[in-house]
Amino acid sequence: MAKWTRLQLAAALMLGLAGPAAADQTTTDTDRATVPVMTALGMRELPAQPQKIVVLDIAAADTLAALEVPIAGLPSRLYVDYLNKQQAEAAPMGTLFEPDFEAIAGLAPDLIVAGGRSSRQVEALSEIAPTIDMTIWGASHVDLALSRLRSYGALMGRSATAAALEAAFLAKLEAARAAVDGRGRALIVMTNGPKVTTYGAQSRFGWLHGALNLPEAVIEQPEATSGDEAQTAKAAEAATHGEAISFEYIAQANPDWLIVIDRANAIGQDNQAAAATLDNALVTGTEAWKKGQIIYLDSAAIYIAGGGIQSMTATLEQIRAGFAVGG
Repeated sequence: MAKWTRLQLAAALMLGLAGPAAADQTTTDTDRATVPVMTALGMRELPAQPQKIVVLDIAAADTLAALEVPIAGLPSRLYVDYLNKQQAEAAPMGTLFEPDFEAIAGLAPDLIVAGGRSSRQVEALSEIAPTIDMTIWGASHVDLALSRLRSYGALMGRSATAAALEAAFLAKLEAARAAVDGRGRALIVMTNGPKVTTYGAQSRFGWLHGALNLPEAVIEQPEATSGDEAQTAKAAEAATHGEAISFEYIAQANPDWLIVIDRANAIGQDNQAAAATLDNALVTGTEAWKKGQIIYLDSAAIYIAGGGIQSMTATLEQIRAGFAVGG
């Protein structure tokens, strides 16, 4: 069972008894004119409780939706089914990579939240309204995601709800850790039609290894020297986009568990499904396949909305459930 702080436990009880809106009526967030928010570019002081928000980051939309914060503008397509309500209620603001600046300016938002795929547009968006880059990235994925949750809670006057969501996440984390403990090594792979990439402990999905203490199934490679720029660049690329691998690689790594993300499915493409891609003699010879220890994650949640509190909590539950029935 997770160890909750008194604040988290109180918040959870308040949420269970009275619902999120009532729980936050007792917070003091509304008494502040500005709120300090840690962004990917440093600390910002922002006016408390902005009324009209444009969100160009799916992880941020995920967390703000969990906090029941109204969102005025969103990208024209989110790909994440559990945000359909927010999508239907918000005005379309272009895409993550190409925001519709005219539409955003016409909406006259009090705040624009960018991040991840839209982070390169922060400077241009700042000419329309205060804009924050809330990208979640790197080895501190979970800590950053929870920091973002708390920041949104404080900014929107919903700290009690944020505390309850964090408590629920931490409980799922402890349950998932217990489920994977001593169950062997895992390999995280992403398919894109017939192509396969792997994501290690330092990658965008590596938080599953780090946060869960889940051993990684790897093939040891010679370490690059400090002057080996090509190897250093390759490592950085692998952290971002994964490392393309063959089925022979999977066979040689011989994981006890395969954790699978289907990119084509995540972005709505009708390509070859992950299960079909992996169904070949090399992969079926692994311990993971022979024991039925393959977990197909909700690809849109982890690939598109990764770092959102709903996405992370649901992913942990999928991991826990998958390890509970495997082998």
